[in-house]
Amino acid sequence: MARLTSIELTNMIMIENPATQEILVENRLNPKWPGVTFPGGHIEIGETVTESAIREAKEETGLTIVQPKLVGIKEWPLGVTGERYIVFLYKATKFSGEICSGREGEIFWTTRQNLVTYPTPHTFLEMLKVFDEEQVNELALLEKKAEQWRFEWQ
Repeated sequence: MARLTSIELTNMIMIENPATQEILVENRLNPKWPGVTFPGGHIEIGETVTESAIREAKEETGLTIVQPKLVGIKEWPLGVTGERYIVFLYKATKFSGEICSGREGEIFWTTRQNLVTYPTPHTFLEMLKVFDEEQVNELALLEKKAEQWRFEWQ
């Protein structure tokens, strides 16, 4: 049995302002995964997972996050030969700087209540459990049928 698997590694960061209880979101321009989501991106060769989250937050929002906390993962298969896509999910409540939108999309603050009023990518709202509930640390997308994912939380 092979123990090596091809994996695409990414991150996503919920930046929350404790003073206002607002969260920072990005209205993505990418047609493959459009809608309002959290900033994030790929982990580059030579950087740690946490370093990549700090870099992506800065690139996409203008903010420098401090001490982001790993809260869980989201994962799904990339085909039938065992490849996987893994997103490391972070939460940050300490940051500095001023927000600015970048090439990925418009950046803005919103509340959790308003988040559900925006168009969001598939399974984004289901993923919020991983950010918000300490006993949940993974959203596993198991299979896709008729453009709908079957998923479970761990």
